[in-house]
Amino acid sequence: MNRIVTLLVTAFIALMLLSSTVFVVDQRKFAIVFALGEVKQVIREPGLHFKLPPPFQNVQYLDKRILTLDSPEADRFITAEKMNILVDSFVKWRIVEPRLYFVSFGGDEGRARDRLAQIVKASLNDEITKRTVREVISGQRGKVMDSIRAKVVKEAEQIGVQILDVRLKRVDYVEQINNSVYERMKAERVRVANELRSTGAADSEKIRADADKQRTVILAEAYREAEKIRGEGDAKASGIYAEAFGRNAEFYKFYRSLEAYRTSFKTKADVMLIDPNSDFFKYFKGAGGAGAAPAKK
Repeated sequence: MNRIVTLLVTAFIALMLLSSTVFVVDQRKFAIVFALGEVKQVIREPGLHFKLPPPFQNVQYLDKRILTLDSPEADRFITAEKMNILVDSFVKWRIVEPRLYFVSFGGDEGRARDRLAQIVKASLNDEITKRTVREVISGQRGKVMDSIRAKVVKEAEQIGVQILDVRLKRVDYVEQINNSVYERMKAERVRVANELRSTGAADSEKIRADADKQRTVILAEAYREAEKIRGEGDAKASGIYAEAFGRNAEFYKFYRSLEAYRTSFKTKADVMLIDPNSDFFKYFKGAGGAGAAPAKK
């Protein structure tokens, strides 16, 4: 019975020793094998691997996936014209040299993130202080990101990290400047609007003056043409009258007298004090001017 127990204990101990010498590397991880506290081996390929049992050797894993460094709050920077702006950025990075990375940070990802944040902030400060707000926000934003990426990549190589991308998510003024910027934008828009209104009013007056001028010219030409036509008509009418009445002068005198009577005696209230024997009542006396005197009206 004691022999069985001893065999079981021995087998258990042997199994434990065997399991402590076997480890599995995930495809998303790097494995660093330490021998008495020193880096003995870096395993990059996934699979089953062997090592000496502790305390002779132990294993630490590092993430080989693409990681994101995203600043929780925007950082404040000063531009070339001494204006404060807020910049929010993020970085895509991954470990490419596990040994150098471990030596730099002891495998602590938090320390690595802090160091990368410092590198990115320093690079941002170097580039933004050389440029104006307009250049950072729109004019040279792509160039700014390229310059920052180049600086961060160069420094990250010294700590075993590869920088895949650096992006500026947001570039904005600080709250104290926003109001003044909005007021300047508003004033500029008002100035442009007033300028457009003035230009429109000037064009309107010009168009109206031109239209009035054309109207005056058209009316004058129309009046001239009408007077010309009226004159020609009157001339023709006078010619016709002269020709018609020239044939019988007495009839012409009679006709003109009738027109004078029609004009003078329009209403019953008209009163005239004229000698009944005057030539005006000549045709009241009968044909040819002879007859009784007309009644007074």
